[in-house]
Amino acid sequence: MKKTSTRLADGRELIYYDQRDDSVRDAVDRRPLERTVTTSEVRRDPLLGDSIAVASHRQGRTYHPPADECPLCPSQGDRLSEIPDSSYDVVVFENRFPSLAGDSGRCEVVCFTSDHDTSFAGLTEEQARLVLDAWTDRTSELSHLPSVEQVFCFENRGAEIGVTLGHPHGQIYAYPFTTPRTALMLRSVAAHKEATGGENLFDAVLERELADERVVLEGEHWVAFVPYAAHWPYEVHLYPKRRVPDLLGLDEDARTEFPKVYLELLRRFDRIFGEGEPPTPYIAAWHQAPFGLMEEFDEPTAVNRDDFALHLELFTIRRTSGKLKFLAGSESGMNVFINDVPPERAAERLREVASS
Repeated sequence: MKKTSTRLADGRELIYYDQRDDSVRDAVDRRPLERTVTTSEVRRDPLLGDSIAVASHRQGRTYHPPADECPLCPSQGDRLSEIPDSSYDVVVFENRFPSLAGDSGRCEVVCFTSDHDTSFAGLTEEQARLVLDAWTDRTSELSHLPSVEQVFCFENRGAEIGVTLGHPHGQIYAYPFTTPRTALMLRSVAAHKEATGGENLFDAVLERELADERVVLEGEHWVAFVPYAAHWPYEVHLYPKRRVPDLLGLDEDARTEFPKVYLELLRRFDRIFGEGEPPTPYIAAWHQAPFGLMEEFDEPTAVNRDDFALHLELFTIRRTSGKLKFLAGSESGMNVFINDVPPERAAERLREVASS
């Protein structure tokens, strides 16, 4: 992998990740852009104890442009985009309309390929490996920023999810705090560790799932399963079999196997609702340990970064053909999910659609 860092016309950082070491990236952003001005602010809810970002400048972000005006395609002739070069393998750049910025963190866009008409599932294993390497590199770089406590790599796919740009891409949020979902996991891990005299909860969960009927696919170094208490109709968790706290901890064997396993998982997601159905909308979310301990975990039984287990959670909001799962009263009002598809049936269906 070759990494080349440059700057866009408004000062934002852009990084090319290339498979070839002899790639030259010296194209200049020719757009007459003024420096980006953001109004991002993090506010803490005193009752729930969580934080939200207020970012009014995002109201003006690019919204469903035609394909020939896509800002994530390479620049061609007089059609100038966010990527100055006429081609690329993988590109990461600072979001022009970030939810988090400055002392409130950082937001980046990850373009998986220059091909506008494909998807992550359409990548080759070599391309998917390059994306993994880019995620890993950005996790490392962002973890050193003084304002960053947790790095979150994710992909939103599909208009039903709220995606406003059709080009295959994901995002990276670098939060200035530990997210509420991660905090809940850490509390459960700490309580289990104390109650069992040191057993790791992630290890216990993985052991249970490996022995059950909800395993979807399994390799030598990775396993994908529908969790026992899945929140979404079709939800799969992908774990490395060797517990590591973040992407940086993966060894070369796990990195090599990941593309094959993950691409097969995504392709099964596209087949679960049958032929003729539009591509399955989904969210793919990497869960990584925060950098630094939370205040409530500084007792002798405290969890540390090595107690956390890196994993990816993949789920769709489609519950059956032509029908979406909406977060209505119980889910949105009380955060109590009601799942219409038994996890065992979801796992069975995802096994049935294995590629030939």
